[in-house]
Amino acid sequence: MEPIHPHRGGRRILVVEDEPAIADSIAVRLRATGFEVTIACDGPAGVAAAEAHAPDLVVLDLMLPGFDGLEVCRRIQAQRPIPVLMLTARADETDMLVGLGVGADDYLTKPFSMRVLTARVNALLRRVARAGGSDAAVVVGDLRIDLEQRRVWRADAEKQLTPLEFELLTYLARRPRAVYSRDQLLGDVWGWADASGTRVVDSHVKALRRKLGADLIRTVHGVGYALEVR
Repeated sequence: MEPIHPHRGGRRILVVEDEPAIADSIAVRLRATGFEVTIACDGPAGVAAAEAHAPDLVVLDLMLPGFDGLEVCRRIQAQRPIPVLMLTARADETDMLVGLGVGADDYLTKPFSMRVLTARVNALLRRVARAGGSDAAVVVGDLRIDLEQRRVWRADAEKQLTPLEFELLTYLARRPRAVYSRDQLLGDVWGWADASGTRVVDSHVKALRRKLGADLIRTVHGVGYALEVR
């Protein structure tokens, strides 16, 4: 594992990638942008680094020695919610959906440009910072969202969400019954300028239904999604 190279006031990024050339290229680009970067080269080292360094975000390869990125994601999300950008060498939609299902917030398929990776990292961090800037709560029926502590309860039972699941739920809950298209959600929640990630939205909605109840988010066929009020 490579030590942190600090930048004054920089956010901490953990890169878990077993290909040295890719890991080093990512680290160089992110450090040039002002981030502190730690590199881990296998699954167990990635989990240990997440616990030791408390990163603000993890760039995580899917295929790793020791155990794979899916298991790394499960374990680090069990420690605390951390935004995860998953990297995969395969354009298989199943890989992407499974990755999002275990707590990844975004994904990139190799090969990718460092400019796009940096933009995705910054977008993820902006979402977390923006959501943490309010001390208000959102209450809709038996759903309660604490925006300051980033905690969610339904029927007095606390639910553990990933950072992007929290962002999506909060966005929908601010205007219950309002119907949002996938394109709107991608633009406003993910910050994506195109509609290439509609499956990302569907996967996160599915995860919210699994954790909070299938009745909470309604599918409006041919349009998008809306939060229901009970």
